[in-house]
Amino acid sequence: MSIAQNLELLHDQIAAACRRANRPVDEVALMAVSKFHPVECILEAHAAGHRLFGENRVQEFADKSPLVSALPGIEVHLIGPLQSNKATRAAELFHSIDTVDSLKISQRLNSAAAALNKKLPILIEVKLSHEESKHGIAPEDLPALLNALDPLKNLIPSGLMTVPPWSEDPEPARPYFQTLRRLRDEQQKLHPTLTQLSIGMSNDFAVAIEEGSTCVRIGTAIFGKRIAVSQS
Repeated sequence: MSIAQNLELLHDQIAAACRRANRPVDEVALMAVSKFHPVECILEAHAAGHRLFGENRVQEFADKSPLVSALPGIEVHLIGPLQSNKATRAAELFHSIDTVDSLKISQRLNSAAAALNKKLPILIEVKLSHEESKHGIAPEDLPALLNALDPLKNLIPSGLMTVPPWSEDPEPARPYFQTLRRLRDEQQKLHPTLTQLSIGMSNDFAVAIEEGSTCVRIGTAIFGKRIAVSQS
């Protein structure tokens, strides 16, 4: 199947999941995760009408950016871990940074955004899994980080994201999604811009939608298996 056909199928599946969850379909965005895929895949998806993309590495997207940054309506988020020495470049390249997990990174992004005269949306990544490979702030540290973000006027804390342990069965992910939603709901009372829940991937997005996801991040089901590339 082509990328356009894959996107059409996914939109149908997301709509069906929204109906089961009694949610309007326009509450859930589909992010096409184009990391490790050639720029031609982004161009093909954009030609099919898709606009929201996720990239994992600053340098990888910096290489792609000259060919895609001027595409009408395109929006690209950083969804991989960000090193502090790449924060300035990330603020230049991306429409949102979805993996913020420290005050240090936040301060660097805020300074970079101020220099660019832009308001930069961010998501706070919360680590709910004990896996060493997962990134994010501990849930008990979330309130302090959000409070520390208040003076950083060029950042917009838009929501939370997490990545549960991978499983072919989507049900084990449900408690992680429920926990993140509870954290979001608690903190939104004090931080009203905190509306988004970026949860759900190819294997578990239907469960994530049931648990309140506002953005599902899907790569393989759109672009096929990823091809790892070396990055400096």
